[in-house]
Amino acid sequence: MVTATVHIVDDDTSFRTAVARLLKASGFDVESYSGSQELLDRVPDGPGCILLDQNMPGLSGLELQDRLLQLAPLMPIIFLSGAGSVSTSVRAMKAGADDFLEKPASSADLLAAVRRAVARGEAQRLEQDKLNLLQAVFKSLTPREVQVFKQMVRGRLNKQIAFDLATSERTIKAHRHKVMEKLHARSLAEAISIADKLGLLGPPD
Repeated sequence: MVTATVHIVDDDTSFRTAVARLLKASGFDVESYSGSQELLDRVPDGPGCILLDQNMPGLSGLELQDRLLQLAPLMPIIFLSGAGSVSTSVRAMKAGADDFLEKPASSADLLAAVRRAVARGEAQRLEQDKLNLLQAVFKSLTPREVQVFKQMVRGRLNKQIAFDLATSERTIKAHRHKVMEKLHARSLAEAISIADKLGLLGPPD
């Protein structure tokens, strides 16, 4: 099992050292950065989270969060601030931050926030892996199978699909069987769920 890494971004060296000691003693790997640019120079990936100071020279924590939404959208962020305001914390949370703690946070609060963030990040990563796999399987469908799939998940009957595609009901049954087989769908409900995850249940083409 891969150990989660906590990335500490704070211009206060003594604070980084103290927090790193606490996290390492709790079983986490730790990477430290003295500012936003240092983190951007080696954008983190993999299991873990970012502990981000709000007030730093250069890019602020909120500005860095905006950049990370594009560069590392699955990496959870916990804000740490010595002078946070309600509006700042609201903005950070609306942008997807996992937590917003005030310095000095207790060891218990900090560790609890880190564990929650790491767990959520891992769950998101697993969901993304599943979606990537579904998208790869969907791309393996032939153009005709895609047409059949899109119609069947909208509740269209084989004879209706056959009429629309100017072919026989028997041919549609064969395509339908192939679609279900490729998508590993055991029922129409499961196929509809897959189509929903792939974003195919919007208005018809």
